[in-house]
Amino acid sequence: MEKIVEIIKENWKMMVLILVGVIAGGSGYVLTQPRTSDQPVAVTQLENQPTSSDTDQSVSKSENPISTSQIVVDLKGAVKYPKVYRIAADERVDDLIQLAGGFTADADQRRVNLAAKLKDEEVVYVSKKGENSPEGVTNTSDATDQPLTTSSAAKVNINTADLASLETLSGIGEKKAQDIIDYRTKNGNFQKLEDLGNVSGFGVKTLETLKDSICID
Repeated sequence: MEKIVEIIKENWKMMVLILVGVIAGGSGYVLTQPRTSDQPVAVTQLENQPTSSDTDQSVSKSENPISTSQIVVDLKGAVKYPKVYRIAADERVDDLIQLAGGFTADADQRRVNLAAKLKDEEVVYVSKKGENSPEGVTNTSDATDQPLTTSSAAKVNINTADLASLETLSGIGEKKAQDIIDYRTKNGNFQKLEDLGNVSGFGVKTLETLKDSICID
């Protein structure tokens, strides 16, 4: 123990210098370390927060889901799913019928003009076979109370009509109807009514008979 005390007495200056050096080195290390700031984090968080203007615009868009290119049509009668439909403004009756699942078995398809253009707030009624249009069914886009006109005298569009629609034409059976479809599939749409004469079996007399019952647009 006495030897240790003597050693400490003899080397106390060196030990003090070592201790000071350790303290100075530790302080320098701490002072040279970069300080982390919370400010950038706070700024980033604020920048990512949606503004009240953005929120208002988002709500405004979600509250207006109906496109201005759509119309609303009330489909009634002999279709699988009669109801009010929202449909594109450039669609036709045929598109509406398909959207409703097609005709029912008792639908009088001969009285429906599948090529007719749809109008906003229109009522489309598909009659059953042997049925007259019901009283009180009106076209709601008109201000008058005129009954909705059925399509018994409507022309058949030979560019868009299907097989069943073409067969409703006078003197046109399944074969001639299919010939019309095959011709327009191969050659494109008819440009004028007289082009129907290019289809086999459609002579001048046939065209004269059909001219008031068909159209191309």
